[in-house]
Amino acid sequence: VQLQASGGGLVHSGGSLRLSCVASRSIFSFHVMGWYRQAPGKERELVASITSGGVRNYADFAKAQFTISRDNAKDTVYLQMDSLKPEDTAVYYCNAEGDGSLRGRIYWGKGTLVTVSS
Repeated sequence: VQLQASGGGLVHSGGSLRLSCVASRSIFSFHVMGWYRQAPGKERELVASITSGGVRNYADFAKAQFTISRDNAKDTVYLQMDSLKPEDTAVYYCNAEGDGSLRGRIYWGKGTLVTVSS
């Protein structure tokens, strides 16, 4: 299983980016998929997740700015990030928790760097 994250880049404060995570197999193989981030010198933290049934969960800091969604036909999960701030600068990682035959397995993408300038 591979998760390919993309969409990061350099954006000014207040700008927007949309991250994409494409899975190498049907995303119905996963109980939940999510986005995490890791800023320099900090621990990796959950940003948002979405279950196979479409239930969304957000970190408190993400509720007002970020929207997670999924396109089952494209095996892709998105993270729309609006009103970005310099403190949102981090490497963003896609994550998936397996279901069915993949139950108990955790997968990570390689990460995509988001840099927000002030």
